[in-house]
Amino acid sequence: MKTQTEAELFATLAKVDTPTICNALEVMSGARMDSGFTRQTMVAALPDTRAFIGRAKTATIRAARRAGAPAGVDRRMEYFRYIADRGGDAGDANTVVVIEDLDSPPGIGAFWGEVHSAVHAALGVAGVVTNGAVRDLDQLHPRLPILAGAVTPSHAFVDTEALDAAVTVFGMAVAPGDIIHADRHGAVVVPDAGLAELPAAVESVARRERVILSAARSAERGGAALCVDDLENALRAARQA
Repeated sequence: MKTQTEAELFATLAKVDTPTICNALEVMSGARMDSGFTRQTMVAALPDTRAFIGRAKTATIRAARRAGAPAGVDRRMEYFRYIADRGGDAGDANTVVVIEDLDSPPGIGAFWGEVHSAVHAALGVAGVVTNGAVRDLDQLHPRLPILAGAVTPSHAFVDTEALDAAVTVFGMAVAPGDIIHADRHGAVVVPDAGLAELPAAVESVARRERVILSAARSAERGGAALCVDDLENALRAARQA
């Protein structure tokens, strides 16, 4: 069997929702997970937010007032050059921007809005995950899914701080270059070592779920309640699927 490239694997996995990816990672590890994913409700800024996957470009931001003059264009351009850089081993990889808002509470000002969504879409970014805020909901670029922690009307004093640094977004720890899969449910880190096997694990999840769903839907079509014995048989069969 031909080995899929990373780009091909990303294209395959972008068709899968993030809860299924989480289930598949558990199938691969043989154990339940309680880390590696976001653990709070997030705002899907686009009404039809699709799944996206890519390698993380990371940054931290603050929006609260601080002493001194605003950072200005130079700092913002340093950030944009970092996001645009496709060099190194992951030169062809999709980019997912993961930004940690360091304010307490986060979301005082929005880094994400009409202009930044258009710029990042033009730079080829696949999606955004942040605990910070988003605004301009009706003007966001339709091809840039954004998962945020809040909606706010102002950008306040928002600006970047660290680039290419380890960040944490709603309990999900992310290092630069990590593989991120996300959709409107939240985001999860996909270990590099398991990427090639993940599509098969996704199919295993679907196979197991089909057994249980078939039993439930068959009873529903027949107009009767699902027999508990049939449910038990389906659950046992699913474990062998």
